[in-house]
Amino acid sequence: MEYRLFMGEMDMIIVSACLAGIRCRYDGNSNYDEAVSRLVLEGHAIPLCPEQLGGLETPRKPCEICLENGKVIDSSGIDRTEGFQAGANETVRLAELWGVKCALLQERSPSCGVNKVYDGKFLSTLIPGKGITAKKLEEAGIRIYSVDEIEGFLFYCKK
Repeated sequence: MEYRLFMGEMDMIIVSACLAGIRCRYDGNSNYDEAVSRLVLEGHAIPLCPEQLGGLETPRKPCEICLENGKVIDSSGIDRTEGFQAGANETVRLAELWGVKCALLQERSPSCGVNKVYDGKFLSTLIPGKGITAKKLEEAGIRIYSVDEIEGFLFYCKK
């Protein structure tokens, strides 16, 4: 899909690095999105991966948020919450340092999910909810959007 992105100035924004084509997903791949990549290449967006900022390796076992306790566990049952929280805190710190007002995030991620995440049972069941980074960005007053909402995101971020 073709978007007319750059008519006028935009505030600096953060995007999930995987959307910009950076191979930082749990499986070592990306979620490349052409419009997001163009935002980065034209200097309007900063790509960040909260999971890598939190010290998690790539590739890594898939992780999900457990409904019962809010912990992030990987598919072998290891608690990865500390790394996810550290990455979220660093993402918020950088966003505040750079004066970021909005972020475009990868849906379904235990870090970046904006509207839905997997339920923690590793059965591919999506539930309403936010990832750890998405919650912390929102709490810091940064408007968050899912890549599924890119048109609204682009409208909001234009000055």
